Amino acid sequence: MALSARGQDAATPEPATISNPDIPVAELEWRLKPLTAEDLGVEADGWQGLVKQKVEEIADTNIAILKKNEEMEEAEAGSSDQRQTEKTNLLERLAQLTEERTMLLDRANLVVDELERKGGDEAKVERYRTYMKAASGVRVDVSDTEALWSATKGWITSKEGGLRWLKNIALFVIIIIAFFFLSRILGNVTTHALARTRATSNLLRTFLINTIRRLTLIIGVIVGLAALEINIGPLLAVIGAAGFVVAFALQDSLGNFASGLLIMMFRPFDVGDAVEVGGVAGKVEEVNLLSTHLKTFDNKSVLIPNNEVWGGVITNITASPRRRVDMVFGIGYDDDIDKAQRILEDIVSSHDLVLKDPEPVIKMNELADSSVNFIVRPWTLTDDYWTVYWDMTREVKKRFDQEGISIPYPQRDIHVYNQGRPDDRSEAEGAA
Repeated sequence: MALSARGQDAATPEPATISNPDIPVAELEWRLKPLTAEDLGVEADGWQGLVKQKVEEIADTNIAILKKNEEMEEAEAGSSDQRQTEKTNLLERLAQLTEERTMLLDRANLVVDELERKGGDEAKVERYRTYMKAASGVRVDVSDTEALWSATKGWITSKEGGLRWLKNIALFVIIIIAFFFLSRILGNVTTHALARTRATSNLLRTFLINTIRRLTLIIGVIVGLAALEINIGPLLAVIGAAGFVVAFALQDSLGNFASGLLIMMFRPFDVGDAVEVGGVAGKVEEVNLLSTHLKTFDNKSVLIPNNEVWGGVITNITASPRRRVDMVFGIGYDDDIDKAQRILEDIVSSHDLVLKDPEPVIKMNELADSSVNFIVRPWTLTDDYWTVYWDMTREVKKRFDQEGISIPYPQRDIHVYNQGRPDDRSEAEGAA
């Protein structure tokens, strides 16, 4: 029987990491790496046992403090000094035990985290976490001012309490500031890199720069939260689940988002271009991932969803540096077409904003119902389009008037035939 009992004891696995409860956290992390889920379950039991022992010591000390308070209330004034000293020692002991418990909880939680990552039993992991949570915290009798002050002072001056959190908060602030400046640096580097690439539009450059800066800040916040010893795993899981719900609820917005990316990638237009999209003509003021902002030529602001922009016909009026001005001028059928041709050629060639190359086209094009129509198609810079159009229209009218060439307007000739009634024709024939 004794041999059998010893065999069972030998077969029972023993935790390998609890021999030194003060083991550095970094060292403990490496010692846990090769362990399996079964091994980690044994380690978790061992660390939970250490936490339990420490909590029992804290409970015993708190009970002793309560009893000491009762003794001090019943004791005479002269004999209370010794009990006060004993109580002070107990409070100092309680602060030390609380700090030791915090150290044990940190290491125990580290073991449980590793167990969860390696596929340990979920119910068992949850039981560990529930116990660790219940075993943490500080309970202080607020009516006992000495105990309250001792607990507060002990926590503030403790390496595992106030000093630890002060260090973590300072580290968090430093990380956020560092990543803020890093985001600016990366944004500037991206700006200079994209400035050398002519294939990218202003829209895409702005999007990439802002994206890099924001991603850098997000990474900085995640690193900062880790410095605060916040477990970001569940936080990321919650964000992922919330993102799925939001994506399902905002399907139309996601469509606009995708269209915005396509607009930035294929660059059908850029900020400052004059375009016609979604049935609206105007100048592009801003393009983001959801919508395109236009300023119409009569100074109205129009917001168009990117779905409508990308899903419809896009006309970029200012995409090319040069444009052809298409005009039609009509003269009367009785006018001299050669003279009209020379006048139009003279007007076009004498205008300073008309380009010599490509050559303008001036041809008699159509024998219309009321006029003989000439097409006049000079080329000019895009910015000068309307100036040329208006100037030439005015000059043609003035020159035609001076040269006696008419500009006919649509007209109809109505012929009335008076046909009498059949009886009237018969009477007329009889009279003849």
